[in-house]
This record gives sequence, structure tokens and C-alpha cells, in this order.
Amino acid sequence: MARLNDNYLKLQAGYLFPEISRRVTAFVDDHPNDKVIRLGIGDVTKPLVPAVLKAFHDGVDDMAQGSSFHGYGPEQGYSWLAQTIIDKAYKPLGVELKTSEVFISDGSKCDSANILDIFDLSCKVAIGDPVYPVYNDTNVMVGRTGQANEQGYYEGIVYMPCTEENGFAPAYPTENVDIIYLCYPNNPTGTTATKEQLKGWVDYALANDAVILFDAAYEAFITEPGIPHSIYEIEGAKQCAIEFRSFSKTAGFTGVRCGLTVVPEDLMGTTENGNKVSFNQLWNRRQGTKFNGVSYPVQKAAAAVYSDEGWAQVKEIIDYYMANAKIIREGLEAAGITCYGGVNAPYIWLKTPEGMTSWDFFDKLLNECFVVGTPGSGFGPSGEGYFRLSAFGERENVEEAVKRIVAKWGK
Repeated sequence: MARLNDNYLKLQAGYLFPEISRRVTAFVDDHPNDKVIRLGIGDVTKPLVPAVLKAFHDGVDDMAQGSSFHGYGPEQGYSWLAQTIIDKAYKPLGVELKTSEVFISDGSKCDSANILDIFDLSCKVAIGDPVYPVYNDTNVMVGRTGQANEQGYYEGIVYMPCTEENGFAPAYPTENVDIIYLCYPNNPTGTTATKEQLKGWVDYALANDAVILFDAAYEAFITEPGIPHSIYEIEGAKQCAIEFRSFSKTAGFTGVRCGLTVVPEDLMGTTENGNKVSFNQLWNRRQGTKFNGVSYPVQKAAAAVYSDEGWAQVKEIIDYYMANAKIIREGLEAAGITCYGGVNAPYIWLKTPEGMTSWDFFDKLLNECFVVGTPGSGFGPSGEGYFRLSAFGERENVEEAVKRIVAKWGK
């Protein structure tokens, strides 16, 4: 008999975003003539910029000629793309990396899950609450947890509440942990961490022999000076941190798929016998066995993001989305709704009005305003009573959504 993985049965209900899609699809089917505005799932709406699209086409054209055809590429990604990322994205921050430390992938969501392959199941994990659900659910899937309690917390995971009271900045775990997930700019709260706060986490990780899994998928949306774009801006981070980045929201690659993971060669793990082994070595072996690399045309397109022309075009779209975020944040605040985020991240984290639960507000917003958002409780129990709106959308839709919400709940 083929035995299934019982750990999947521990997962509560459906994954957050498919459940949103199910409810919205049912509503649209019942209201075919009404305009539903989607500010829920963080999917981009602007097309690839011209410089990126040209490089994408050039990459496809290369595949049509024997002299420039590319078959299997390196599983770690082409070194010319890794070097471009180092030169354009990290060196301006004062961060020096080797191409052997940059691994190109098909997205940071995949990497943040697959990275668990190189950690023993005995490792104790700490995650924020609320947080991007993938961190929690993938640890359940691999068998690192027990069952969830009535609150939704899984036995075996250390949850770090991120609440209004602590400024959405989690406190250090009070028990020993081996893996710490940090996400800045944060999804879902849209908040950031200062260099001093990140230094505290690096110092904590070094002192406790822990590894930080740092999700920097939204670093390109930082608008304020002095906010770190990378964990490696902090001294000592190469000895304790792995960083994930994504082209999805930065450059509109949600449907193209490209991301990267930085695993420094100085980051060491401990074997059962107490020997030290490089995590870079293990991740390189894992990718070589389980991953066949990102396609050549996609990597050509990704490199073009960092060309002078490409980055100027990409930055224009980022600014467009952040202008949307400002419209949402300021519009709702003027109406008396408490909001966070929307300054250095494309998400606005708002307190649900009238003391409604997150899912009750979701249903009310959909049924009465025809606007889709994301219930805060879907990101963790501490997200209850909050709601996430995304700035990824067309300007007229964003303005209309704000108008509808203010008309319903404005004071």
C-alpha cells in the first residue's frame, strides 16, 4: 500500500490564496455584470518593461540558431547573471559576494520552502505571527511539527507575535531555536526593520548558533533612506544568514518566474558528529540534484532588469505601485481607518472597522463594495482583526476601491 504523507493532513483548511480565489470566483459568477476590484493577492498588473522584453525576445531568438542555442544550463544559474546581480544590487550596498554564493531559481517562494531540505528535522523553527504562510505550512509539510491547536499554532514551531503593541517587531525567542524566518519589508504588515534591529537579530543568531532565513522579496520598494535592503549590510550576517530575493514584484516576473538565493560560503552547519559543513555546499548539491535551472531566455530577461535602461523603466513601475499605496493609505487614514505599511512596501495593513473579524470584513468588503483584499488571520492568529490591501493594480481601480471603502466606513 502506498502510504501518503500524513503531515499534509495537519494543514488547516486550504492555502490562504486559493481560498480567496474560490470565494471571489463564486461571487463573480453570481454577479457577472458588476466590477470587482482585486487588491488581494499580490500579483502585478503592469507588463514587462521594454528593455526586459527585448532581452527576453533576444534570448528566445538565440535558441533558434545552432551557434547560440543553449541546452542544459548550470543548475545554479549562469555566472553572468549572478555577477550582474552582485554588481548592481549588492555592491552599491557595500556588500561583496562571490558568484558561487548566488543561486538563480524560479522564485523565492520555492526557495524558501526548498531550503528546508538542507536542515535536519530536529531543528527548532521560529516564525513571525502574522507572516507569509509558506514559512509555516512548509515546515508542517516536511514533518517538523505536531498538530495545530485551537488558535492555529502548530506544536513544534515558536511563534513570534508581531502586533500593534510591539510595533510589529517580534521579540527574540525565549527558548533555543535553530532557524529564524525574517521578512523585511514585511509581508503582510508592510513594516520595515532598522539596521539596529537587524544587528540585534544577527547578534542573537551568532550567539545562539542559529540561521536566519531572510526574505527580501520587497526590498526594491523601500523609499526611505537608511532602511536596509539586505541582511548582509549587517556585519556578521554572512556567518548566520541566507537571503531570498525575487524578480516577481520588482520587475513583473510573477508569470515569468525568476528569483535568487544567497548562501554565503562562510555559513556553517553542524553534523550529527559535531563537524562543521558549509550550507553553501549542501545547497549546491541539492540544486544540482533536484533542480534543472531557470531557462536561458528568462535569465537574459532578468539580467536586463539591471541594465541602465531596464532599471529606469522598472523603477518607474515601482514608483507607480508605491503611488497607489500612498493613495490607499492616505485615503483610508483620512476616513478614520488605522493603517500601517504602504511607505516602504506595496502592502497596507489596516485594522478592520467595527471590530469585525478578518474573514467577516473580507466577505462584507466583497459583497458590499465589490473589493477583494486579504484577511489578516490568514497570515497567522495575531493577524486577526487586520486586513491586507495590495497596491498592485491600475490607478483608476485603486482610486475607485478607496472611494467605495470610504463611502462605506468613512467617519
